[in-house]
Amino acid sequence: MPHKNSTQPHLRDGGEPHQQVGSKSSGSTEYLSTNQGIHVADNQNSLKSGERGPTLLEDFVLREKIFHFDHERIPERIVHARGSGAHGFFELYEAIPDITTASLFQRKGAKTPVFVRFSTVAGGAGSVDTPRDVRGFAVKFYTQQGNWDLVGNNIPVFFIQDAIKFPDLVHAVKMEADRGYPQAASAHDTFWDFASLLPETTHMLMWAMSDRTLPRSLRMMEGFGVHTFEFLNEKGVRTFVKFHWRPKLGLQSTVWDEALKLQAADNDYHRRDLRESIERGDFPEWELGLQLFDETLAAKLPYDVLDATKLIPEHVVPLKMVGRLVLDRNPDNFFAETEQVAFCPANIIPGIGFSNDPLLQGRLFSYLDTQKSRLGTANFHQLPINAPKCPVMNFQRDGHMQMMVPKGRANYEPNSLAENDEHAGPRECPVTGFVPARGNTGASETGEKMRTRSTLFADHYSQARQFWISQTPSEQAHIASSFVFELSKVQIQQVPVRMVSNLRNVDEDLAKRVAMGLGIDLPKKAVAARDPVEVEKSDALSIQKNMKPSLVGRVVGVLVDQKSDASVLKALRSQVETAGGRLYIVAPIVHGVKLSDGKAIKIDGQLAGSPSQLFDAIAIILEEDQARSLLHEGAAVQWVSDAYGHLKMIGYDADGQLLIAKAGLKEEDGVRPLGDDFATGASKRYWDREAMVRTLA
Repeated sequence: MPHKNSTQPHLRDGGEPHQQVGSKSSGSTEYLSTNQGIHVADNQNSLKSGERGPTLLEDFVLREKIFHFDHERIPERIVHARGSGAHGFFELYEAIPDITTASLFQRKGAKTPVFVRFSTVAGGAGSVDTPRDVRGFAVKFYTQQGNWDLVGNNIPVFFIQDAIKFPDLVHAVKMEADRGYPQAASAHDTFWDFASLLPETTHMLMWAMSDRTLPRSLRMMEGFGVHTFEFLNEKGVRTFVKFHWRPKLGLQSTVWDEALKLQAADNDYHRRDLRESIERGDFPEWELGLQLFDETLAAKLPYDVLDATKLIPEHVVPLKMVGRLVLDRNPDNFFAETEQVAFCPANIIPGIGFSNDPLLQGRLFSYLDTQKSRLGTANFHQLPINAPKCPVMNFQRDGHMQMMVPKGRANYEPNSLAENDEHAGPRECPVTGFVPARGNTGASETGEKMRTRSTLFADHYSQARQFWISQTPSEQAHIASSFVFELSKVQIQQVPVRMVSNLRNVDEDLAKRVAMGLGIDLPKKAVAARDPVEVEKSDALSIQKNMKPSLVGRVVGVLVDQKSDASVLKALRSQVETAGGRLYIVAPIVHGVKLSDGKAIKIDGQLAGSPSQLFDAIAIILEEDQARSLLHEGAAVQWVSDAYGHLKMIGYDADGQLLIAKAGLKEEDGVRPLGDDFATGASKRYWDREAMVRTLA
């Protein structure tokens, strides 16, 4: 009798050996199957009730695939493993009871406690903060009606349209299965092979190759709910809603070379920045904007609002700002709070509902399942960070790590124990309980069982083009160069060709620039499943068009040494702090530095350990002898050169100019003697300089 783990051929029902997946034999065809050996007819679409109907629970192919995927890693999160979190509150600007019955939107000025977790997606928990990657933006609202989890990203669209493709996407972007690298990077064969074969990824790829995936700070990036959700008012009227978080500090990104050097300078750059800003009382803040629309508008759009690879441009449906999110308290314990917090998109409250977005529908199953696997118990909701701040009453019992002590005989409902037992338990309430939206028209959602998608889902290029034409020339150069860099890492020859072929449907100039950067001939344009539609620019899609010329929340690095002019430093500090920024003092040594007035000064960081990529602008205040000694110090020259290459403001005093000259720089816009206008110059980046420091596609 063979050992139970030995490999034996599977037998068909009639006893005929069945070819195993992965085996090779001449003349055989390998078919995708479930773990039960059932052949899969369609691995691209989940089973729905009608073309645009809800996903059906009976879809065992979807459930098995996601179930297995959810349990692949323990205990680290499969995606979004590296995260940083903080406590705070949401404060309502304007009550909207006519739109939703959700409790947090009922009373102007009402504050709702929250916990927010930011994360990278692809890397493990031990990876770094600053790779090119999507950032998670998950908010847990502890409302009076229960917990509501708005689990989104810093990008308003996603790579795929249907949850059945999520395991494939993550497998492709993660470390390659046979070698365990690269970590936290998409520049490798498997990701681009997958993306080039799935044109629906094109819109998200434009965002991913842009500076959106290189944020300067977690405090300076947007957040989005991604999907279309529903609001339901007291009369049962449904309104579609998309959620947007807008940072008070405005959008700010790094440049690619800067992001690479930040990984070496500080693996915890974003985590440290978030924690220290809260410790200083510079509380990160966002406004919540809502895009509200009805079925009539949705039906007129040239794309489907159930498609997670699409957005609704703000000039079509403007944002309605209804409140603000403030983070004002750091976690007391990283593991107990940031690591154990469990977000589930299925956690909603009365007045909020789900659309039939097939990606969202799959997430409703996946998150609860994966949290149980990761935290090891069905009672993870009882952990303090996950526990609602309102009463919880039901008949669910026992299980691993049960922390409650239910009383009485009743553990079922209905029961008639009330006459003899005061602990007969809670009862359902049709008045205050959760009721799903039924639609404004009362139309039922029925249809044949099918694995398909709405025909509008097939337009994969129109909004990708809209994103491209909405960028500044500098941002377009960054996108094209990112495609070149990523695809240059791909060893499978047909993949870059296939990807450029897809990009020709987005923009001919983009495709030509990428092809030229890769040194390949421009391939034939890929055949689009649906002809793109005409689109117009949307300035809201650009970072550079929405950056705030401000020093608030930003840091200026100042290089000093023995005998540096105290009065110049004092004036600079006053100017920067008045503008809302702060100084970080850097010196060759961290103790014993005395300025020109003979007084010792506190040094924040040593020169070699405080490179200029940590700062938003730099200033140099040096005495002549010390300046000349630093001309032979590579870290000092690099400090200046990197700031210039990263397009930052550089200010200097008379003797500090020696270091400027050593770095090969001359006075120009953004490189000039310290004066009363330094703070103004330090509040922006000098994008026109980029052509002089690097070659872009």
